[in-house]
Amino acid sequence: MSKEGFEGAAQKGVGSIKEAIGKATGDRKLQAEGVADKIAGSAKEAVGKAKDAIHKATK
Repeated sequence: MSKEGFEGAAQKGVGSIKEAIGKATGDRKLQAEGVADKIAGSAKEAVGKAKDAIHKATK
């Protein structure tokens, strides 16, 4: 997996944690940050997967 893939997966994990803490504490800002992190992480992960697919296809 490429660097972007790992970073994206990690960012999604952090986002999930932030969202859960935000929901548990009633902190809507933290919850929204968590959702945003999950979306950004998914995008990074998709870029990483695309790079991996291109790399494999060119071998």
